[in-house]
Amino acid sequence: MLPCAILCGGLATRLRPITETIPKSLIPIRGEPFIAHQLRLLQSKGIGRVVLCVGFLGEAIEQFVGDGSSFDLEVSYAFDGGVPLGTAGAIRNALPLLGDEFFVLYGDSYLNCDYGGVARAFADSGKPGLMTIYRNRDLYDASNVEAAEGSILRYDKRCRTPAMEYIDYGLGVFERSVFERPQLDQIRDLAEVYQALVATSELASYEAGERFYEIGSASGIRDFEESLGNL
Repeated sequence: MLPCAILCGGLATRLRPITETIPKSLIPIRGEPFIAHQLRLLQSKGIGRVVLCVGFLGEAIEQFVGDGSSFDLEVSYAFDGGVPLGTAGAIRNALPLLGDEFFVLYGDSYLNCDYGGVARAFADSGKPGLMTIYRNRDLYDASNVEAAEGSILRYDKRCRTPAMEYIDYGLGVFERSVFERPQLDQIRDLAEVYQALVATSELASYEAGERFYEIGSASGIRDFEESLGNL
């Protein structure tokens, strides 16, 4: 299975004051830091190697997770340094640890989907990038993706259209070369990388059948906690 980069470097301003002293990944969920639930899920899906892209309070995440052996995973770390790099910059910073192809997952997402199926769809697509999507129809958040026949046709978080029935699920797959393109070198936001691939018809899609959970807000935390007994 492909390695997975997890983007854990954000400031999580929506969850302050909690996240002034602990990173979002360590927010307690049913008595355990969120990242423990996330890493166990990834291991159960066949992923063996994880790179944590960390920034603010990242040392606390490293202290808790360590080398990943307690989760039957191999875990390494890519630190932003003194200046936040943004989601795309954090992935570039982690490239030496990731290899030629890899998953990308947000640090506040719990995605109980078929990771093997996602990897196969990526390989079969022949495209350098893939976005997992969910037929959301504005149910859990505002839909922002138009897709058809295994490709992303439009992706925009601000300018939405009636044809956008899907939402970015939170799991991507990429070839390393995408983040080495000179024309994308100054892009800091992963969403802009996705949009650049859409513009050149290079972004495949995979529709996940299971809903997503996230802990980026107080309501998201409550929703995820309530769901744990059913997962």
